[in-house]
Amino acid sequence: MASDLDFSPPEVPEPTFLENLLRYGLFLGAIFQLICVLAIIVPIPKSHEAEAEPSEPRSAEAPKKPKATVPSASKRPKKETKKKR
Repeated sequence: MASDLDFSPPEVPEPTFLENLLRYGLFLGAIFQLICVLAIIVPIPKSHEAEAEPSEPRSAEAPKKPKATVPSASKRPKKETKKKR
């Protein structure tokens, strides 16, 4: 009865190159996702140099001319909107 049981390990084929590539690609993708989630959760303090740089372009944008306002149809004089009979 003991001779009927086969306790040898099952034969598993060696993984192919594409299976290995897929496995390690999935590992790298998971690590990348964890890094992205941690970047959202953990705040990174900004240095004083990084704060000084964005203020310069804002001052350059200030002298822009404001856009000209287009008169709307509701603000036309009454004479233009009335029909002539």
